[in-house]
Amino acid sequence: MASEPFDKRSGWIWYDGAFVPWQDAQVHVLTHGLHYGSCVFEGERAYGGEIFKLDEHTARLKHSAELLDFEIPYGTDEINAACRELLVRQKLNDAYLRPVAWRGSDMMGVSAQHNQIHLAIAAWEWPSYFDPAQRLKGIRIGMAKYRRPDPMTAPSTSKAAGLYMICTISKHAAEREGFADALMLDWRGRVAECTGANVFFAKDGVIHTPEADAFLNGITRQTVIALAKRRGIEVMERAIMPEELPSFDECFITGTAAEVTPVAEIAGQHFQPGPVTKTLLEDYMSEVQPKKAAA
Repeated sequence: MASEPFDKRSGWIWYDGAFVPWQDAQVHVLTHGLHYGSCVFEGERAYGGEIFKLDEHTARLKHSAELLDFEIPYGTDEINAACRELLVRQKLNDAYLRPVAWRGSDMMGVSAQHNQIHLAIAAWEWPSYFDPAQRLKGIRIGMAKYRRPDPMTAPSTSKAAGLYMICTISKHAAEREGFADALMLDWRGRVAECTGANVFFAKDGVIHTPEADAFLNGITRQTVIALAKRRGIEVMERAIMPEELPSFDECFITGTAAEVTPVAEIAGQHFQPGPVTKTLLEDYMSEVQPKKAAA
């Protein structure tokens, strides 16, 4: 399945209020979202048939659209119901879901205030984002050339498709050098995040993570911080400079796709997956499992 092109797969996709055959879910080549980046999306995971933090994902999707100056023409309850029904139609229990909203092809040009806003939702099987065997040992990360932009130059708190352009470039460059991902700095030269995941460090039992003021404050990031505090682990959200990396003992990254993934190296600086990382990895995997109602 991994090698099968996404446009050739079978099943159903929820598209503008109706379920359509997978291969019929298409857009025109002159779609505004393709040419001008007027597109937002979410990445969600289902475990045991339940979508983890679906309400939070849908709220962020709608907020991202607002930041890009358009409104998704479907309510939260309708979007949530579509996501759940899609899992049933696709016969999936453990899956990845991708809601995506974009400006259509009614007008072509920078200004397209009256273009129809479309929404589609797809779901498919997606195992570990990184190689499972390597993930447990800790992945290797390089350094990205591009930096996360100043929030005054881009809507950095939105999950906008256009903001991922430099992430794709950076991840490709890292993979060519034998790394699994790349660490990005922000425009000030501070540690920011990886290309699709937030980053955490640990030293002397304390967690240090970059303050989310120039990149997406991930839902998984927020979950892991809450889990750490539940354990009584101190979490410091602060500015972290790259020259501080040698002072940390542990490192891990978080994201809906990455879940909690230990890091063994960042551009020659080595880390050892330790008790903080292992505890939060286990706590997170326990947290995402569907909770059975009390008898």
